[in-house]
Amino acid sequence: MMAHSLAEECTPLKHAYDSCFNAWFEGYLQPAVSAASEQRAEYTKAKADEFEEKCGKIWEGYRACVQKAVKDKGLDEMLAEATKDNPLDTPPPDSDS
Repeated sequence: MMAHSLAEECTPLKHAYDSCFNAWFEGYLQPAVSAASEQRAEYTKAKADEFEEKCGKIWEGYRACVQKAVKDKGLDEMLAEATKDNPLDTPPPDSDS
């Protein structure tokens, strides 16, 4: 069973996006890992284009719904404040170092 979204009205869009992404990702991962390094960039670009074609509109609809819900719930101000207090200007240090 898939999880619900932040807002109930976004849940059908989330489920549609999750299904689309999972189907796309299943076909992406294994060939990307097994491709020779010179083929990997070309393969990755083709799969990114495929993702945009198949899932891009679904993602944009879901993202817009969640952004509206964040604003409607007043969470946008809290997120802005948290980002101001703890900006992610640089990636965290590599823990393997």
